[in-house]
Amino acid sequence: MTTKLKGMILAAGKGTRVRPLTKDLPKPMIPILGKPVMEYLIEHLARHGVKEIMINVAHLNKKIEQYFSNGQRLGVQIGYSYEGHFEHGELEPKPRGSAGGMRHIQDFGGFFDQTTIVLCGDALIDLDIGAALFEHKQKKAMVSIVTMEVPLAEVSNYGVVETDEDGRVISFQEKPQPEEARSNLASTGIYFFEPEAIDLIPPGVNFDIGSQLFPLMVKHGLPFYAQKRYYNWIDIGRISDYWEVLQRVLKGEISYMEMPGTEVRPGVWVGLNTKIDWDNIKITGPVYIDSSTQIDAGAEIVGPCWISHGSHVCQNAKVIRSILFEYTRISNGVSCSEMIVSPNYCVDRSGKTYYIGDDRCSLRWGDSRA
Repeated sequence: MTTKLKGMILAAGKGTRVRPLTKDLPKPMIPILGKPVMEYLIEHLARHGVKEIMINVAHLNKKIEQYFSNGQRLGVQIGYSYEGHFEHGELEPKPRGSAGGMRHIQDFGGFFDQTTIVLCGDALIDLDIGAALFEHKQKKAMVSIVTMEVPLAEVSNYGVVETDEDGRVISFQEKPQPEEARSNLASTGIYFFEPEAIDLIPPGVNFDIGSQLFPLMVKHGLPFYAQKRYYNWIDIGRISDYWEVLQRVLKGEISYMEMPGTEVRPGVWVGLNTKIDWDNIKITGPVYIDSSTQIDAGAEIVGPCWISHGSHVCQNAKVIRSILFEYTRISNGVSCSEMIVSPNYCVDRSGKTYYIGDDRCSLRWGDSRA
């Protein structure tokens, strides 16, 4: 890559559509095989030479800042822009909108002084950033938006882009209904911005990229282009997406994501210091069993599964195509199928949530430390 590129990760949202996962975690910190989704994103940026990265934060900001710190561990420089204020003696997160947050960063210290790739902090991607940047420069775009075709029935989950034959954006619809959508080209939340585009954002107000800035650019006929690219883009917009993401990762469909642990049997990876009755269990990969996990006699594990550290699968229990978060216990003889389970709650693949003690749920589970 000959052109230097900066990075901006949007991480200030509450992630309400993936509750309860985001009750105690900011959305970019949702784990994929024990590592936050945003860490994979930062590693991908670093591989493509993007070493200066700003992150706007709000909801549970300390968990992001304490984990990533200044970025040195990942070979990058990371800066943070907190969005919120003190109210009645307490810190109150108050996001400025995706574009408003960028304008605030610019007004504070002028970070956007060259081409910047802007990404949402809650997706896994393997985009060829160099090729996308080349096209952005070749077209002399002020902003380029990376798009992907999605089924028409799903357009209401995305910003939808309509272009002319040269790829110039002629309309941008934020989450339209299928019958109103002008195309099935979805914004992937990956943009290339020139500094002049930041000047279009009004200072000091809440302002959104998709619903406000992009329609403004279309209205004024500015050089705003869409790129069609073919790559893995796995968005964690809803709970059901998270379950699907982990199924795909465990199946090995994402080339750059290596399974942690040691492969002790074909398709079975194990962390340190586990207690597993190998002679008396049935296990079908792909499965990752993290450290300090106990699996008792008679248990059956059917992959794709990820069993996080400190968990306990009791006698004769079945865990089928499921994710167990750390310190989760599945009780004797219980079958857990296509679920996400933590010590406090469980979620089925459609997003329905149950908490400990809910009689409507047939699953019996708890905290392995209890």
